[in-house]
Amino acid sequence: MNNNLIKEIQACTYCSEVLSHEPRPVVSFSASSKVLIIGQAPGLKVHKSGVPWDDASGVRLREWLGVSAEVFYNTNNFGIIPMGFCYPGKGKSGDLPPRPECAKLWMNRVLNSIEKKSHIVLIGQYSQRYFLRKSTKKNLTETVKNWESYLPKYFVLPHPSPRNNIWLKKNDWFKEKTLPVFQRYIKKALS
Repeated sequence: MNNNLIKEIQACTYCSEVLSHEPRPVVSFSASSKVLIIGQAPGLKVHKSGVPWDDASGVRLREWLGVSAEVFYNTNNFGIIPMGFCYPGKGKSGDLPPRPECAKLWMNRVLNSIEKKSHIVLIGQYSQRYFLRKSTKKNLTETVKNWESYLPKYFVLPHPSPRNNIWLKKNDWFKEKTLPVFQRYIKKALS
């Protein structure tokens, strides 16, 4: 089932008329993925390589997770599901938001194809708004500060992009207090 679904997603051209480039959906999961990483959308480098989180954000994310690339890219460990499967294009201050069509078309089908969905990591405001709906706080910082209120189902994180270095410096509590708990959460989920 999952191989067929992944092939169907990878062949999707639904947004081809609104994208400034050829669609190239990037997704990676299996029915037995223990942890689901739900992020925003691929960046240009990932669009070109076709490998999820194959950029500086991915390096930092794997550091936050406390796992090697080998562990990260094993779909029995991690399912990697963005809110928008294709690179959305460049905006004025970074990449455009994920295309909303992807979640409507694919998210329920993907989640229903995964046997056990007990560990879901929501990265950034787009996935947090989609899954947490009205329980998100007034902004991403407040949502991430209140990560404990979303457990045991969800663990919320800021985006690991180098563009967020200023946020990380302003919010040193994240590295000091949240990341150690997050790494234990991931270690337990993978064991």
